[in-house]
Amino acid sequence: MASSQSSSRHDRSEPLLITEAAPSQADQHAARKKRYAITMAIRAASLVLAAMTYQVSLWLMAVFAVLGTVLPWVAVVMANDGPPKKQLDVNRYRPPAPDRILENPASTGRVIDM
Repeated sequence: MASSQSSSRHDRSEPLLITEAAPSQADQHAARKKRYAITMAIRAASLVLAAMTYQVSLWLMAVFAVLGTVLPWVAVVMANDGPPKKQLDVNRYRPPAPDRILENPASTGRVIDM
């Protein structure tokens, strides 16, 4: 088990920070189902309100009826939508720079020929 973890760890040049991990598929699916259920509950309430306001105002009834007609499409689009894509610039671990440089690669140094 340790060997499989270490081999997959070396596939990338730098490790991902845990704070950048995406939510699991189950969490994403549960959030989408919750959003769909809330939107459809609002739709049902708007259809009931459209039926109740028919005698009071036709304009108000029309607003609730249009809302009840459009919300199923909105609910399906929101339920099928995944989470927003992450930026391309991923926050990766970068080791700190050394405090001092031991050798200066620009200088050739002193060469003694014999």
